[in-house]
Amino acid sequence: MDIQNDHRFAINLNVRGIQPSATLRINELSNQLKSEGKDIIKLGLGQSPFPVPDRVVEALREHAHEKDYLPVKGLKGLREAIAGYINRSERMRCTWEDVLIGPGSKELLFMLQLAYYGDLLIPRPSWVSYAPQARIIGRSVHWLPTHAENNWQLTAEELDIICRDDPSRPRILILNYPSNPTGCTYTDDQLLAIANVARRYKLILLSDEIYGEVHFEGKHKSIARYYPEGTIISTGLSKWAGAGGWRLGTFIFPRELRPLQDAMAIIASETYTATSAPIQHAAIAAFNGGDDIEEYLKQSRRVLKVVGEYMHRRLIEMGAVVQKPEGAFYLFPDFSGFREQLAKKDIKTSQAFCQALLENTGVAILPASDFGFVPDHLAARLAFVDFDGAESLHLAGGDYAAQELGDDFVKQACPRLVKAMDKMEQWLNSL
Repeated sequence: MDIQNDHRFAINLNVRGIQPSATLRINELSNQLKSEGKDIIKLGLGQSPFPVPDRVVEALREHAHEKDYLPVKGLKGLREAIAGYINRSERMRCTWEDVLIGPGSKELLFMLQLAYYGDLLIPRPSWVSYAPQARIIGRSVHWLPTHAENNWQLTAEELDIICRDDPSRPRILILNYPSNPTGCTYTDDQLLAIANVARRYKLILLSDEIYGEVHFEGKHKSIARYYPEGTIISTGLSKWAGAGGWRLGTFIFPRELRPLQDAMAIIASETYTATSAPIQHAAIAAFNGGDDIEEYLKQSRRVLKVVGEYMHRRLIEMGAVVQKPEGAFYLFPDFSGFREQLAKKDIKTSQAFCQALLENTGVAILPASDFGFVPDHLAARLAFVDFDGAESLHLAGGDYAAQELGDDFVKQACPRLVKAMDKMEQWLNSL
């Protein structure tokens, strides 16, 4: 049977040719290789290494019996907790009615593009799923250029250039910071300048702040402070609370965009109905915060900062060009300096580079081509997450509580990351 030409298997043209999510693909491949007995250091999937805070886990236990369908927009108590969290952290005045809950921010982003008919503007490099979602829905994607010299950050000038020729065209701009894949973030002046351009062209601005709480200095600021009427804040539990598999995300809307929020709720009602009841009840504890949550975040930031600085230094020493991360748990090293040596081994694309690295060292990372770059851009994303997060928090808050974290801590708490850097350096030197 010719399945491709059989009308029973007529796949939507928007889906044909799109591969499964790169991060999930590398995770499944890494797990498969590990199951075959290979020593794989997993630096591909950006999953938080830290455990879910104890009080939040206990709240889930207490609410495991909750079985009712909850309101489509989310549990009122959770929406109130999230509004309070945003108001505390960003000095805003949103209410519980401005909050929409979904099964992960990924699902909410997909619904946003279904509900709002507009082009998608994405700075390059960007997270792997923004553009594929737009293509599945049939939206136009415009990549906005950024440059390594500017820490891969979008500038207001570049945004203005793409908007000025058709100023009334409906558009959604996604701004993700601290960034996946670079770990870099924006200054107040940069946010203000971008906000002014977004206001001029009446853009819908989706501020993806899922890594906001893991800004290493705890000084993340939302662009919603500068463009409140057009900014949707996106966050969730996956990155700062270690609960990626719980699948809970949230959008916080300005009142001016209430019709868009309502449209997304209609889509939700006809698709996933409601987010898991026990998870929503438990999430209240996380968003309400408290001294224990603040200590958890303090130690998480300390650990990620010292690990990011260690990995950054090791990559620089081995000859890569890479920006120093300011948050999250990513680095985006460029290996173009090895282009001639790699070409002699017929390695000419970032995909081939990552494949060769995996085969020769067991270190799994993702190619730049998964983040919006042309195939021969020899860069990659490295997620420094293959370590025991619970043990690292215990050490940071115990033996190392009264001292600055350094290489000794990294070697004790994160031996597999040290091993990954050693293996990568040896391989590059052997080319």
